[in-house]
Amino acid sequence: MPSVLTFIGIPGLEPVQCWIGIPFCAMYVIALIGNSLLLIIIKSEPSLHEPRYIFLGMLGATDIALSTSIVPKMLGIFWFHLPEIFFDACLFQMWLIHTFQGIESGVLLIMALDRYVAICYPLRHATIFTRQLVTNIGVGLTLRPAVLVIPCLLLIKCRLKLYRTKLISHTYCEHMALVKLATEDVYINKIYGLFGAFFVGGLDFIFITLSYIQIFITVFQLPQKEARLKAVNTCIPHICVFCQFYFLAFFSFFTHRSGSYIPSYIHITLSSLYLLVPPFLNPFIYGVKTKHIREKVVKMFCSKDQT
Repeated sequence: MPSVLTFIGIPGLEPVQCWIGIPFCAMYVIALIGNSLLLIIIKSEPSLHEPRYIFLGMLGATDIALSTSIVPKMLGIFWFHLPEIFFDACLFQMWLIHTFQGIESGVLLIMALDRYVAICYPLRHATIFTRQLVTNIGVGLTLRPAVLVIPCLLLIKCRLKLYRTKLISHTYCEHMALVKLATEDVYINKIYGLFGAFFVGGLDFIFITLSYIQIFITVFQLPQKEARLKAVNTCIPHICVFCQFYFLAFFSFFTHRSGSYIPSYIHITLSSLYLLVPPFLNPFIYGVKTKHIREKVVKMFCSKDQT
């Protein structure tokens, strides 16, 4: 077991990685500003202290944490030629990344369930999504992936003692990228990785899909066209975030296991974007499509211009 690991970055694109770092850095800065602005607006505006916007605030905080757990080290590899990382620090980064991925998936699920109750059972929404329930949901969404990822780290630390190389063909510590370095049998590691991915991302994806199927069945049974359009419009931002998050997640997951025919530079680039694109896009999607947030943003900047 090496004490220090070395990131290759994006294999095959090492000469141009300094240029690749520019858009990654720009997306990261915009993600930080956009999600921070989202959190400030939700916290400072009492009218936005509703479950729908509280969940949106959870998503913004998770996006900040997820992007921060990967981009600084990635830019260190691209710009400052600092590819080394201690083995235990690599495991800690892996825990952070997979935990925040799981939290984001869970927040998307609870946002879908919130829309489901609001549209299908509008009179019961306030009694179901109480402040206490929202607090319990926040705690549960955090603990579920945080606890599930720990056995992955223990299986690596306790079972895998021999490694063929200390070079990781990646820009961050990903579970399968590290497991593949070992010379020993990694069957148990792979099985638990599949279990964790299905228990978090897979089940969330299934329940989100079922929620929106039921939502659209209910919406298209509404007699008035205006009511149908209004209901669909409240769901569009979440559907956009849901699609881009899970599309990139499934691509990264399956290419790590059966994507040998995909060039490694494409796989690593898209895997890195998978952790950065959702935090970058989410503030724009919700800022543009959510009327209350859009109005507060306009009001905030207009008042600054007047002063």
